[in-house]
Amino acid sequence: MIHHFEVDGVPALYAPRAGRLSAGLVFRVGRADETLPGAGITHLVEHLALHRSGVQVHRFNGATGLLHTHFHLEGGEQDVRSFLLSVCQSLTALPMDRLETEKAILRTEESGRGAGAGEAMGLWRYGAQGHGLVSYPEWGVPGLHPQTVQQWADTWFTRENAALWIAGEQVPADLRLPLRPGRRMPLPAPTSALPQTPAYFDAGQGQVLFDTVLPRTAAAELYTACLDRELFQDLRQEGGYSYTVGADHTHRGDGMLTVTALADALPEQQAAALGGFVDVLARLAETGVAPEGFEALRRRADEAYAAPAIDAERLPGCAADLLSGLPVRTGDELRAELRSVAPADVHAVAQQALGGGLLRVPAGRRADWAGYRAAPTTSAAAVYGTSHRSVQAGGPELVIARDGVSLVDGTEAATVRYDACAAVLAWPDGGRRLIGTDGITVQIEPACHLLDTYSLAVVDGAVPPHLFVAMPPRQPPAPYASGAPSAAGPRAAARAADEEAKPGIGRRILGVLQTTVAVVWGLLVLMAGLGAIGDDSYGADYWIFIGFLAACEAALVYAIVRRRKRWRAARGN
Repeated sequence: MIHHFEVDGVPALYAPRAGRLSAGLVFRVGRADETLPGAGITHLVEHLALHRSGVQVHRFNGATGLLHTHFHLEGGEQDVRSFLLSVCQSLTALPMDRLETEKAILRTEESGRGAGAGEAMGLWRYGAQGHGLVSYPEWGVPGLHPQTVQQWADTWFTRENAALWIAGEQVPADLRLPLRPGRRMPLPAPTSALPQTPAYFDAGQGQVLFDTVLPRTAAAELYTACLDRELFQDLRQEGGYSYTVGADHTHRGDGMLTVTALADALPEQQAAALGGFVDVLARLAETGVAPEGFEALRRRADEAYAAPAIDAERLPGCAADLLSGLPVRTGDELRAELRSVAPADVHAVAQQALGGGLLRVPAGRRADWAGYRAAPTTSAAAVYGTSHRSVQAGGPELVIARDGVSLVDGTEAATVRYDACAAVLAWPDGGRRLIGTDGITVQIEPACHLLDTYSLAVVDGAVPPHLFVAMPPRQPPAPYASGAPSAAGPRAAARAADEEAKPGIGRRILGVLQTTVAVVWGLLVLMAGLGAIGDDSYGADYWIFIGFLAACEAALVYAIVRRRKRWRAARGN
């Protein structure tokens, strides 16, 4: 049984449990509430708030997630009182003498942390904002100032934006939570960077990943359990393609679940693992789960909800639900919903899961053969502005315009518009990386293009100052190795308006002149060739000359066609 109460205006939950006392303080703030230039500020606040807790006899920790930040402790009653009081006092006056030390600790932590399955997929599904920020490094940490960090704590780590949970034999007496007043913060609206689903992209070598977003229901949880079992049976037990394989779900905070599945494989077995993985997803969507298998999964889930300490184990999630405005449900209510689910409900969820799915296949492989659409890795249009040629033959052309920048290679482009820019990484040597909210990036390298300081100043002046992230000195970059645009994300940028995409008057006149010359030149070559046919007085030298003129004509036509293609790409046609 979960009991509701309140401490110093903070809503609290309690569930009885034998043994050691556990407590946690949860705030409705996480990575999804940050911006890309300020990424890591919540994690930094968490570290600073824990510093004054010192060395405890019992275990304590903090965790910064996508939507919530959690401080928790196991210990005696006095330990819980002291810990919660220390955290709250620190949040109202963070120990800024520790700021640079904690920044260094965060950088060390990040260097040794690999990306999880959810982090790897976030950018492709959501872009470089909101829920997609977990895919990016904490670039904001080095440049954060004491005033900015304390202001973030004063805004987000407040009494109205917090919830407390306690599990144990009783609630400790005289608990204090002296937090600043504030307001309950709404959840960030999920963005979408996928024009169509099911979609796929290729990256990495060792794993096949899949995720989808489903309503948070008992049927969706049973589907996750079924997917976990089927993948394990097909890819590990029967096929022997994978060692780590399975599926799980996490709450997204808005009444939705993110279901994630993965399977690893050796390089020589990747094709088989991918095929088996896709087959499981398709089979569940087409035929659903067998009745006997369904009953076994439901019985296992019911037994978990019936466990004696289940309410105490659910408290951290229930506190997060409380902050998200979701009801705190009892174990009996969850079991009742579970009993109402039929195999047909799980079948419907499987179809929905496949329809909204995102699949990551090993680098160099495809999934269009299975009905998945390739997630876009280039933009739908290029901006039209001043072009800067690559210093290397075949390298992409850099276009800098009043409304954005593009890297263009033929008809393909990577574009970041200034009004949809998430961040600009700025290096002392003039290098710039513009990251669009759709996840597309454009790398500007003075060493790679014939670029003057004025053009770089145009970019710097067009992007708002708060979007810049100062980067440390680096080794000089090498020129582009190929002509492919530098697109780091699977995004399609907004199409440029026709009027903005039209060439300027000077370039239009140049195009008309080129076309006129090509037509006249072509007619002259044609007439000279036709006039010499059948006339023996014209020798081999004459025909060599005619061939040379024809080659010049072909080169001119090719230049006109390529210019036209670039214009069409800039217009989004």
